[in-house]
Amino acid sequence: MADFYDVLTIGNAIVDILTHVDDAFLEKAQLTKGAMTLVDEERSEYLYQLMGPATEISGGSAANTAAGLASFGAKAAYIGKVCDDQLGHIFRHDIKAAGVHFETVPSKNKPATARCMVFVTPDSQRTLQTYLGACVKLLPGDIVKNVVEKSKITYLEGYLWDSPSAADACRLATQYAKQSGNKVALSLSDPYCVERHRTEFQHLCSKIDILFANEAEIMSLWQHNNLKTVIEQIGKITPLVIITLGAAGSLVVYQGSVITIKPAAVRQIVDTTGAGDLYAAGFLYGIVCGYPLKACGEIASLAAGEIISHLGARPAVKLAKLLKDSGIVKE
Repeated sequence: MADFYDVLTIGNAIVDILTHVDDAFLEKAQLTKGAMTLVDEERSEYLYQLMGPATEISGGSAANTAAGLASFGAKAAYIGKVCDDQLGHIFRHDIKAAGVHFETVPSKNKPATARCMVFVTPDSQRTLQTYLGACVKLLPGDIVKNVVEKSKITYLEGYLWDSPSAADACRLATQYAKQSGNKVALSLSDPYCVERHRTEFQHLCSKIDILFANEAEIMSLWQHNNLKTVIEQIGKITPLVIITLGAAGSLVVYQGSVITIKPAAVRQIVDTTGAGDLYAAGFLYGIVCGYPLKACGEIASLAAGEIISHLGARPAVKLAKLLKDSGIVKE
């Protein structure tokens, strides 16, 4: 175990199963384009049978963020639940191979390790169908107090609130972090996730230090369709808020001031899966390194740009080298 960690991420441990489809497939399968929908095991098996050739890649939002942080050279740790099955073994191998500390004890019995079927359309939009499986087995007992205390930032995945026990685990981790004087960050994860847990997320905004959201998520949180109004409102509650705007870049809101971040130049967009996860990785890396907020945003955009240039939500190149070659920060 390291003497300390830059960032501890906590989230749903999921293996992604990615495939390319057209809009007609989405209509046939009755899928809501661009959304993440929770499905049961039966629906999961049905959709898997409908899929054509697919690629299996370890994923999960917070796990992707941890892998991105490690690729930058940060000391990252992860907490998430898998089953002691084939997909669980794949997940454990992949995240450790990425350089992330991961010691959560796997469950021995069903439900199986979670999987997320990612349907990528020609416009690079992804539609997610997620079977949470073992993720719902994450318990407060899985939160290792010593790891939280040694982590500068504890980053929570909003999707965890879909499981009452996992939400309890997040509350305990927040308590440990605050008692240790460390920071807590939250990702809103998905507009539909926000709808399911709006009241608690609004309450959390006054307790956390850093909030990550895209435009749809932040407006859903405050049920307002004017982004400027939402920014004014959230800026009074949470010290640091990052709002991603897709191709328009992102906004960093700090104590009421707004910094505009341009998107990174990308030659070709292949798959937007994990763009927000890697954006968070880049931004958090900048924070723990003590870089100015504008540079943090630029590093975040760089990481997001890398991830959307290929299939899958884990970096295909070392982000540390990409950052060095970018000239965003000087040696």
